[in-house]
Amino acid sequence: MRIAFYSAKSYDRDSFNLYESQFGHQITYFEAKLDKHSTSLAEEHEVVCAFVNDILDKQVLKKLKSRGVKLIALRCAGYNQVDLDAAKEFDLPVVRVPVYSPEAVAEHAFALLLTLSRKTHKAYNRVRESNFSLEGLTGFNLHGKTFGVVGTGAIGRAFCKIALGFGGKVLAYDLFENEEMNSLGIQYHGIKELFSKSDIISLHCPLTPETKHLINGEAIQHMKDGVALVNTSRGALIETKSVIKALKNRKIGYLGIDVYEQEEDLFFKNLSEQIIPDEQISRLMTFPNVLITGHQAFLTKEALGQIALTTLNNISEFEDGKNLTNQIG
Repeated sequence: MRIAFYSAKSYDRDSFNLYESQFGHQITYFEAKLDKHSTSLAEEHEVVCAFVNDILDKQVLKKLKSRGVKLIALRCAGYNQVDLDAAKEFDLPVVRVPVYSPEAVAEHAFALLLTLSRKTHKAYNRVRESNFSLEGLTGFNLHGKTFGVVGTGAIGRAFCKIALGFGGKVLAYDLFENEEMNSLGIQYHGIKELFSKSDIISLHCPLTPETKHLINGEAIQHMKDGVALVNTSRGALIETKSVIKALKNRKIGYLGIDVYEQEEDLFFKNLSEQIIPDEQISRLMTFPNVLITGHQAFLTKEALGQIALTTLNNISEFEDGKNLTNQIG
């Protein structure tokens, strides 16, 4: 099938080109983000392959349908960017990659946490300038801390296991308890109780209307003073203005985020020569106890390979008229 591949980066090309010949599809790579202005690029393509910050609202889906697109293939797990009701109305099946490498994201969450806890980013910059002073680099142990994990899907479970390996006590919150987690001694609690008991909170739940701004002013009031908060899931789980306030009054002691609620016009771009108009992320970057990465938690060779294989297989299932294993809705 002919695939219009939006928001393409070099690492996307490398991973998909590796497997493209095995499936017989024809991929056209576009650097442009999918939105109402770029739907014309999908002309003469049967499939649109989209990523997390591509826009798939009703207007875009209608235009894609009129241009002959038959399938929306997301190369990501989340699908909050898709108007599923409109997709159904226009008879556009939507498939995704529900699991690629849970360990990739969980390990990145710990990379953020370890960097914040031991200030290795600051030490690296000092040593490059021949400054070997240890002043201001005092950190804290992860061993013995209480980890609160919100969401025990594949990524959340991988995070829990790593936390146990560090000698932490792990609490979890999910709408459905996982038997494997119970067997490992992980205790499920209500969300407020988890907030109040955790030294470190890591978010691993999807973005839904119910979870949007899960971390808000009220939620933060239930947390311990100096709590460490990590988000590698979806940016809008956090209400940024409330977190900034909590950083200023030291209620939140550390913040590590790989996602941001207004990342759509920021992440995956080189803006080093531009003035960033987003005042909230600019403010976040001024805090010495905040670490931000640009949605790279998924970015490992293993994860990219699995994303490519699953996406191409999803498209082949559609082409062959088979049941769509990873269809949404």
